[in-house]
Amino acid sequence: MASTSTTTKQSRGQQQRRRARTGDDAGVIPVLARTAREVESAVQKGPLKPANRARFQVAALLLREERARVKADKDLTEAERQNEQKRLDGLAGILAKTAARDTTLIGLLSDDAPVTAAAKALRRDMLIAAGVELAPEELLIVEEPKPVDKQVERQVLPSSVRQMQMANPFLAPDFSAFESNRHAPGRLANWELIDPLFRAFEAGGVAATMDLPEAGSLSAPGDLELMPHQAQFIEEVRQGHRTFLLADEPGLGKTAQALLGAQAAKAFPLLAVVPNVVKTNWAREVQRWLPGRSVTVVQGDGDDVDAFADVIVVNYEILDRHVGWLGRFGFKGMVVDEAHFIKNLKSERSKHVIALSRSIRAAYPKALFIALTGTPLINTIEDFRAIWQYLGWITDPDKSGAQKPTGGLMRRLEDSELVPGDPGFFPAARKAVIDMGIVRRRKVDVAADIPARRIADIPVELDDEFGRSIRAAEAALTARLLDRFRRIKEIRPEAADEDLIRVVAHAELEESKGTTDGENVFTMVRRIGQGKASLAADYTANLARSVGKVVFFAKHIDVMDTAEEHLASLGVSTVSVRGDQTPKARQAAIDAFTNDPSVQVIVCSLLAAGVGLNLQAASNVVLAELSWTSAEQTQAIDRVHRIGQEMPVTAWRIIAAHTIDARIADLIGSKAGLAARALDGSDDEVAAEASVQIQAIMGLLRDALAAL
Repeated sequence: MASTSTTTKQSRGQQQRRRARTGDDAGVIPVLARTAREVESAVQKGPLKPANRARFQVAALLLREERARVKADKDLTEAERQNEQKRLDGLAGILAKTAARDTTLIGLLSDDAPVTAAAKALRRDMLIAAGVELAPEELLIVEEPKPVDKQVERQVLPSSVRQMQMANPFLAPDFSAFESNRHAPGRLANWELIDPLFRAFEAGGVAATMDLPEAGSLSAPGDLELMPHQAQFIEEVRQGHRTFLLADEPGLGKTAQALLGAQAAKAFPLLAVVPNVVKTNWAREVQRWLPGRSVTVVQGDGDDVDAFADVIVVNYEILDRHVGWLGRFGFKGMVVDEAHFIKNLKSERSKHVIALSRSIRAAYPKALFIALTGTPLINTIEDFRAIWQYLGWITDPDKSGAQKPTGGLMRRLEDSELVPGDPGFFPAARKAVIDMGIVRRRKVDVAADIPARRIADIPVELDDEFGRSIRAAEAALTARLLDRFRRIKEIRPEAADEDLIRVVAHAELEESKGTTDGENVFTMVRRIGQGKASLAADYTANLARSVGKVVFFAKHIDVMDTAEEHLASLGVSTVSVRGDQTPKARQAAIDAFTNDPSVQVIVCSLLAAGVGLNLQAASNVVLAELSWTSAEQTQAIDRVHRIGQEMPVTAWRIIAAHTIDARIADLIGSKAGLAARALDGSDDEVAAEASVQIQAIMGLLRDALAAL
């Protein structure tokens, strides 16, 4: 709520704002120009330091605000408006070139990029220097309070927890491992190290898996059997390692490893923070792998919580109500499932998860911490930041927003006897982080007995009136891109066309975000999904009749509704998994699909069912709509392609031919995922997956320019 309030205040302040001076040499634009040029000059000398990264981010934010102001200012003549827009387009070009030199800056352009208090103060100072009259709330920079202290009125204390505390009132902190976190200043004390550590993973290299011991016993409680890669992980925990980013590919049994690892570490009571969609399944997995342990699932205000259970499972969405008592509970271990959910450090759930890990570590430094995710990187290497902070590998940000490696990681870096300017630092730094506990195995390497997986594209023609309207909208978008390109080219004729194409694409994407009016890349993709819904359902029905059960994925509810109605009209029995279901209803749908021979298709939301679920009753997946990231596509397919699957898996992507849909499919399929380079040692060219939208728009403009 705090971030929403801050945004509202800033918007109100911008509406009240007026320029004290006029003319080309006054106002916000000259200040932005100086800042952009200074950052551009700095990036040519090497990686940007935190201060210049903050200046880049603030310049981008102010550029966005100034563009919106110019567009809405009724006091400007049309000629003045066009002149201002041309100057802003020129500045956008400078920032785009800067980001092209240092690609880690691209993450700072996203809407959910964290803005530090230092950056907020810099924004205020730049506006004052520009002669802008600020609203009172914009003059005072206030840091957001810690999440544990927020929304106290929403905090609950279940009666069972109160009973447990009365039964065991003395939960004395264990300081036996405290000294191991201390580290005397060494040769790296004055170096900025976090960005170099990220860059070490951008460089690729060997697969990102720490050395693990030989597998111990493959037997597990309840007469279950482990695979060797699972047993290796558990043996490493048994030998004393306590922090892990367990990033095995989806389907390799990470939940079982986490639970049996907790058993090996005697890390009970254990806290598991998971997505709502899988918390019922987590309770089942505890009963399956740890039959001697009890589990309780926190629902709502926690009225039914059994505070004496060995494993407490809570979902991200209700952490705000329970973070208070959870932080004081006395856990000896914590598992965060689908840990990429906390990549946005500004989100409440990320703050709560990190606050909980901080509280648990302070009371019991030898606690077990595991982050589970098959897709740890979605957009940029920066996605590592929150996970590393949760695991205690890097410090919490100081007042300036800066972070440092903590004792264990700093010791490993010091042992290399290298500094960031030395040859060989990046490989050594990468290994130092990996040895902190990164474990990443691929199916092809450790589970050769899992049948093959392939992706097949099924082109469909949208040749009705709906299809013609989509193509007309795409033509209108292309014409708008061409017009913007020509205007910028007039201002900067010396600039390379490719640089200007990127500037135009970024500007178009920024204007498209958050609006459902008019034609833009997001509305077009949604309309294409609507146009494909019945065709995809037809294909699904044919598959179900010939090969048996099928999993159908879509992004939008209206596409799911159309598909279910069409399948019903064809006599195909379905169940569905959606974001608005209760856990009980969701599990009932999954059980029906798994166990009822009459249920032929499960229609799933890509967001609600793309993680954590086991749908291996099917071996065929239909992707009716494309995600913007290959990671989400892979997660969806791996609901079926996982340990226990006995049939080859095929994912059928329904592609609308001759539309931007086909271009997006090519972009997703043509580049290795970010995790492949950062974690799997791939040397393939990598495009940040969030850039698929940019690349799709750039492709439209390139084709239009080539056709001139």
